[in-house]
Amino acid sequence: MHGQILKLSNKTIKTDRPAFIMGIVNSTPDSFFSGSRGGADKALALIDEGADIIDIGGESTRPGAEYVSEQEQIKRILSVLHEIRKHSSVPVSVDTRSKAVMEAAYNEGADIVNDISSLEDDESLGVFAAEKKLPVILMHKRGIPQNMQKDTSYKNVFAEVSNYLDERSCFARKLGIQEDKIIVDPGIGFGKNLEANSVLISNCGQLCNGRYPVLMALSRKTCIGEMTGESVENRLYGTLAADLIAIIKGAFMVRVHDVKPCRNTLDVLKLLME
Repeated sequence: MHGQILKLSNKTIKTDRPAFIMGIVNSTPDSFFSGSRGGADKALALIDEGADIIDIGGESTRPGAEYVSEQEQIKRILSVLHEIRKHSSVPVSVDTRSKAVMEAAYNEGADIVNDISSLEDDESLGVFAAEKKLPVILMHKRGIPQNMQKDTSYKNVFAEVSNYLDERSCFARKLGIQEDKIIVDPGIGFGKNLEANSVLISNCGQLCNGRYPVLMALSRKTCIGEMTGESVENRLYGTLAADLIAIIKGAFMVRVHDVKPCRNTLDVLKLLME
């Protein structure tokens, strides 16, 4: 399997593995997996394990979570980002719906926008990303974290999610975001049941007819627990299996809590699928 390329605002990053590995750092007290919570030490450890990108969030988006103020997000994210930049030039993605948060992070060296609202919550975030030529990750969800799991029925989940991501990508392009800077994420677990999640994982490479690279964020999620019967703490093996399937089906990037096991798995996949 071939490697991947992603253009940032000021450089191009590459991996010879079948997908980029994005390591999760939740600078929050309430993320669903306690192992993802932490600060700069957590981020630097994931970089040492081989993360291609670090994704920092200052606001939990787990089911039932409440939104956090921009000021608090900025405080949480910058404390981590500032320390990362003392030691590493690794690309940093910021999990935010806010232009104010992204601008503060950009000024400290952040490279990628990861917006669970697909630029719906703050259009100016898209304008800012276009101006700075930042890659943007657009995700599908229903409602907000407090209520998103109350409506998980679809007539055709793949078509509905794909059409939504097409529409939001079109909106992003109209704001001036370059097509090769758009990444789509089907939002596994965001307003979806096990059946819907399974369909999206198994067909992820066909989203938007393959027009945009796809990020899959499966790590230790509820659907992995439903498939394996395991608690959050014991979902690593199920996560690795799901990530492998997603990459074989066309995923461009995987967002993970466990970087080293993922890296080892992708190294094997790379050699055996050549």
